[in-house]
Amino acid sequence: MYRYDNYDQQIVNERVAQYRDQVRRRLSGELAEDEFRPLRLQNGLYMQIHAYMLRIAVPYGLVSSRQMRMFAHIARNYDRGYGHFTTRQNIQFNWLKLEDTPAILADLASVEMHGIQTSGNCIRNISSDEFAGVAADEIVDPRPYAEILRQWSTFHPEFAYLPRKFKIAISGATTDRAAILVHDIGLSVLKNARGEIGFRVLVGGGLGRTPIIGSEIYDFLPWQHMMTYIEAIMRVYNQYGRRDNIYKARIKILVKALGAAEFKRQVDAEWADIKDGSSTLTVEELQRVEKYFTPPVYEIFSGDDPAVAVHKAENKAFANWLQRNVKPHKVPGYAAVVLSLKKTAIAPGDASDLQMDAAADLADRFSFGELRITHMQNLVLADVRQADLFTLWKIAAAQGMATPNVGLLSDIICCPGGDFCTLANARSIPLARAISERFESLDFQHDIGEIEINMSGCMNSCGHNHVGHIGVLGVDKQDGGEWYQISLGGDQGNQSAIGKVIGPSFTFQQVPQVIDRLLQVYVRERIEDEKFIDTVRRIGLVPFKEYVYATPVVPDARLDDEAYGLLKDQNSVAASYAVPYFTPRF
Repeated sequence: MYRYDNYDQQIVNERVAQYRDQVRRRLSGELAEDEFRPLRLQNGLYMQIHAYMLRIAVPYGLVSSRQMRMFAHIARNYDRGYGHFTTRQNIQFNWLKLEDTPAILADLASVEMHGIQTSGNCIRNISSDEFAGVAADEIVDPRPYAEILRQWSTFHPEFAYLPRKFKIAISGATTDRAAILVHDIGLSVLKNARGEIGFRVLVGGGLGRTPIIGSEIYDFLPWQHMMTYIEAIMRVYNQYGRRDNIYKARIKILVKALGAAEFKRQVDAEWADIKDGSSTLTVEELQRVEKYFTPPVYEIFSGDDPAVAVHKAENKAFANWLQRNVKPHKVPGYAAVVLSLKKTAIAPGDASDLQMDAAADLADRFSFGELRITHMQNLVLADVRQADLFTLWKIAAAQGMATPNVGLLSDIICCPGGDFCTLANARSIPLARAISERFESLDFQHDIGEIEINMSGCMNSCGHNHVGHIGVLGVDKQDGGEWYQISLGGDQGNQSAIGKVIGPSFTFQQVPQVIDRLLQVYVRERIEDEKFIDTVRRIGLVPFKEYVYATPVVPDARLDDEAYGLLKDQNSVAASYAVPYFTPRF
């Protein structure tokens, strides 16, 4: 992974010293909150409902065991013993004191980390595929390109005050695992018939108030021109993006207003002046960065480890974990392992200080000291010997990180919602818990198969609700209660699609029953092993909508502010998988 040089370290250290003085002046009253706000946001510090929240940048989701232990240290000493991994492959701490934040940033600087550009109208953290470098379907490792973009965009003076925040994602495989179609700029690595590397360039994707799938404006951009072309895109956006309306300021609105063809024409005109300028990538520069991503020294195996099949046959729990949480690796005898942070009754994406320390230990012991953070809010050990899988599974299970639910119903994407965020209309975390609890039987989840439930507490869509197979969105209501809109048919990856709202919204207490009804339609209509999303595409929304609204959805009165345990309804599709009543802890 990339390591700071002396210049990097000096810049971050000086930023910490500058910020320390800013906090001192704020605490002494020399700075008013209105004056301090832009200064703290430049370092990723937000004011939320209960306390300050710090968002830490994790470039393209790659983190060392040393850095993970620092997260555990921050959680233990400055927060309430946990951190929250986000859909941007970052980590947030939600219960911080202002006077502690300079020390936190100094601690982060000691392990080559910071919170710079995790807020504000600038280019945010570059995100990528959590299996970059090891995926069996990879064309080219995208991490060197992501790192080049990170270095180029950090403190870029021309793009420090854009019309709105800006997000770039890059995928290097045939399967898009970075959601590039719903980013401001999405890059997909391609290889042409001559073996040359280039990028498919997508612009104007995004979620939020106006969800849009990105438009292709270049089908094969030679890799040497990656930065110059992106710079041209940024210049057109910076000049013509709206600054008079925060809701219409993203690049997707500009692309939609101009049309993709006209936007491309303007970008190409801008690009013509800088195409062969100083930002053109050279082989030497690419090789300089690629050295930081040299593959580890793998052991040589002829194929799969035979012991895995033996353990799989003897242990159903291990077999389930292999099926859901272990992914193919391009090197024989190795596998990539997803550590699930979606245990029932725990907020999706949350990890305790003990779990983060344990994950760091697992990385050191089994995966060359590195981990990945996924935009699905889980962790990945990318380089695990198959011979170590059974041992790793037992250790991870003891730490609550081996729930075999990756890609299943309880692998919910969820933002912090109304429990923390000042922007939220409704709670997300308690509802995610309630849904997971209703359907917590793993036998039931494996029978239902792959399904993505994405949940956001407001229109900003930090939980990616628009691309969930089932999307749940907290919306405003005049009576001040918590109401949720349900959408169907969203998807990410190669077949990215924006879900469609099925009808009027529901209360907090109704949503789990609504999802149950949706699943009943799926079980009734699916053909053999057809996935949920494929059934939705085949039969459309009408059968789901008709069944959901056919009779009133009776709220479960026990889903109140004090308890979120659920009783299995005898008419429920999950009834035959019923498990004992359980009230999650807080």
